[in-house]
Amino acid sequence: MREDRPDFPAYEAPRAPSVPALDVCVARCRACPRLVAWREQVAREGRRAYAGWDYWARPVPGFGPDDAALLVVGLAPAAHGGNRTGRMFTGDRSGDVLFAALHRIGLASQAEATARDDGLRLTGVRITAPVHCAPPANRPTPAERDTCRPWLVRELRLLRPALRALVVLGAYGWQAVLPAAAEAGWTVPRPRPVFAHGARTALAATDGGADLELFGCYHVSQRNTFTGLLTPDMLTDVLRAAAGAAGLRTPYRA
Repeated sequence: MREDRPDFPAYEAPRAPSVPALDVCVARCRACPRLVAWREQVAREGRRAYAGWDYWARPVPGFGPDDAALLVVGLAPAAHGGNRTGRMFTGDRSGDVLFAALHRIGLASQAEATARDDGLRLTGVRITAPVHCAPPANRPTPAERDTCRPWLVRELRLLRPALRALVVLGAYGWQAVLPAAAEAGWTVPRPRPVFAHGARTALAATDGGADLELFGCYHVSQRNTFTGLLTPDMLTDVLRAAAGAAGLRTPYRA
């Protein structure tokens, strides 16, 4: 199927036999014209700080092991972050905060993420997003979110044998995750859980599999971290709680 068809994700995602195969399919997608135009425009124009950088300028797949017990879900790649480096939360200040926290609790091999080949490795945790292309003004449309949803649904299904906990960064991701989780095999309570920092709710499995513990956390955006709405300790506390729910050991690094 042509990558620029709007139903490309819905057709290709269910056919991906593994997480690595899904990642390859995600990176080929051109289903949303506005997002394709924007990510490629950003790559052409660049930024002075990244002069000479060969931008990824494609959808950014998830990052981390395909048997992760914990999944962290953001919003979308940053125009000069993941859209540049080709890896989620890599090369921007939001990622600096997130990976520092993951390193602090022993789930990331290093505290900084600068490029796909920087040697960073994650243990027991994977990072993804409900929208895989950088959107203008960091605001994907509802239609773009829905077009991209099959990738997240398939990722959840492929991770399902090991997945035990999920941390959602921000209200947008929370709203996107709930219907995806329902499609992937978990029951979403009614009324739907409301997003809040520190929120926690259990999603019961619909097929006899493992339940999923869902955690809410303010997004690691520059706005939130610069204003103190989200502090490193607040982020670390949520990640540690989720890692514990997922059965992961989290030795603390000062």
